[in-house]
Amino acid sequence: MADRQAGARLVGGDADGWRLDRWLAQAVPTGRGAAAELVRTGAVTVNGTAPRRPAAPVRRGDRVSWRPVPPSAADPGADAIAPAVQLVYADAELAVVDKPAGLTVHPGAGRPRGTLADGLRQLGGGWSTLAGADRPGIVHRLDRTVSGLLVVARTEAAHRHLAAQLQDRSLGREYFGLVHGVVREDRGRIEAPIGRDPRRTLRMAVVAGGREAITEFEVLERLAGHTALRLRLLTGRTHQLRVHLAYIRRPLVGDPLYDPGPERRLGRPMLHAAQLHLIHPDGRPLAFRSPLPSDLGEAVGERGGIPGEWPGAAPAGRCG
Repeated sequence: MADRQAGARLVGGDADGWRLDRWLAQAVPTGRGAAAELVRTGAVTVNGTAPRRPAAPVRRGDRVSWRPVPPSAADPGADAIAPAVQLVYADAELAVVDKPAGLTVHPGAGRPRGTLADGLRQLGGGWSTLAGADRPGIVHRLDRTVSGLLVVARTEAAHRHLAAQLQDRSLGREYFGLVHGVVREDRGRIEAPIGRDPRRTLRMAVVAGGREAITEFEVLERLAGHTALRLRLLTGRTHQLRVHLAYIRRPLVGDPLYDPGPERRLGRPMLHAAQLHLIHPDGRPLAFRSPLPSDLGEAVGERGGIPGEWPGAAPAGRCG
């Protein structure tokens, strides 16, 4: 199935021993999760054989070939459960979505339907399938319990363009978070590797040998026993902000996994992807912002803050 989306490359000496999904993410380029999905679906071969394990090692001189995953047949029952999608921006190449808390981005264990991916499919018009047939348009993700902005790709070319920006850290993502305790530094940087928590498998943790993870923070307002932060992702590890904030003993208010206090009853971390900036495939810089959702605004107000005065609290849409 050789078409403009297919490809093949030889593994260089600098990548000898790498995981296949890691190497493929840089070769395509695409996200690490999308690369793993290509491997699992048999769309990748190494020296003519299709290994189904994303962790399979590659060696210098290996010839790795890949092809796009064809879209799956439409599910006749999908439209009835596809959620409405709130578009902030859309054109023929990409779209920006404002995702509510509680909406899963793509199908996974325990949530096969009713995801953002289903909503995008219902919008029609075609979406990139580089991340897999069940993840139309998906370039990056937010945790189900986190609200805010996501960019999605209509074309494979746009998908590659956006994935490259994720890798070189030029696709900017800023979050607003409400944490326990008072953060003394006005701004700072957390560099701590993240991997699976060896004691609680549903959680991630800062662990030796984990993947590089970097978060920058800036204090927006110090409240009674809490701090409102602007958070910037320089890498995109699973639960990264939640793990890093728990690591410095300033967990997000309401986080059911990482907040040890009684406010876990809120059911979700007080975290919102509020600002997003990127370069469009045609070269235009684009920037977007999303207002704080009502539950986060109320949580801030209850602690003496004034969320309406914060940057990013204006109506959703393009900015800058």
